[in-house]
Amino acid sequence: MSVAVADIEVFAESLDPKRAAEIFKEHGCLVVRGLMKPYLAEIQMDVAATVERAIELLPEAKEVPGIGWSTPDGTLWLPAPPNYPRDKQIMVLGLRYNTSSAFFRSAFEPKLLDIVENILGPDIELFLDGQSLYKEPVGGHPKHLHQDSAYFEHRYDGPVAALNYAVDTNLQNGALYVVPGSHRMGQLKHIDTFSHLGLDPDEWPWEKALPIEGSAGDSIFFHYKCIHGSQENHSNAPRPVFIHRYRRPDDYVTIGAATTAAREDAEKHAAEAKKQNQMGIMARGFRKYEGGI
Repeated sequence: MSVAVADIEVFAESLDPKRAAEIFKEHGCLVVRGLMKPYLAEIQMDVAATVERAIELLPEAKEVPGIGWSTPDGTLWLPAPPNYPRDKQIMVLGLRYNTSSAFFRSAFEPKLLDIVENILGPDIELFLDGQSLYKEPVGGHPKHLHQDSAYFEHRYDGPVAALNYAVDTNLQNGALYVVPGSHRMGQLKHIDTFSHLGLDPDEWPWEKALPIEGSAGDSIFFHYKCIHGSQENHSNAPRPVFIHRYRRPDDYVTIGAATTAAREDAEKHAAEAKKQNQMGIMARGFRKYEGGI
């Protein structure tokens, strides 16, 4: 049975977090309309300021083999398409919890955490320090269909991601696509693509995925094994998103990589991975001390 957007959609104004969590558990993805609106204006300003600074720092960009280029602010760049004014385009903006208070505060939105609690339980840890993916105008990079678990496979359930639209987002400027139910397929084989690890497009064309158009402030939750991705930005304005990730406090990365070669190497050492040095900020609940982790 095919799944429509309406089947995975709820609204922040009338949110029932238990029902939202049930949708997530069934489909591996969930859309919550209007969830991030209270933080939107501040985050939009912080995004714009971060972009301006990143472009100023572009002459100082250093190559990261197999990944792209990084400027001193932490912004990640990929090659720009032909005929673009610059030879590099932003992929991951240097906007994080330690640079934007609005971004950090939005990670603790009570309605958001109510949903996550009904998925993961009462004790919730922030995984990583926030992420902002940025598609520049007129050709902004695609992100091939993929599973986040290809980049950071976990010992247990893995992180729940909440991707938030910072601008109105549609098929022209790079809406997120999801494949409902794909979180049950286990870890799939990924290949190296222009935008790092991705699924083979011959096996996973865009037609197999469901596009989620939305307004600024809409949020899309997805399991870290739910297949998702986004196409190029063909509009005349940028398309930024900002992402929060949450996990159980006892969970941790066993395989971390951004290329197939790095993943193959990391797989050899997965059994040696430990929780040590992977403890993030507690977003809700309490971290129980367990000796030896």
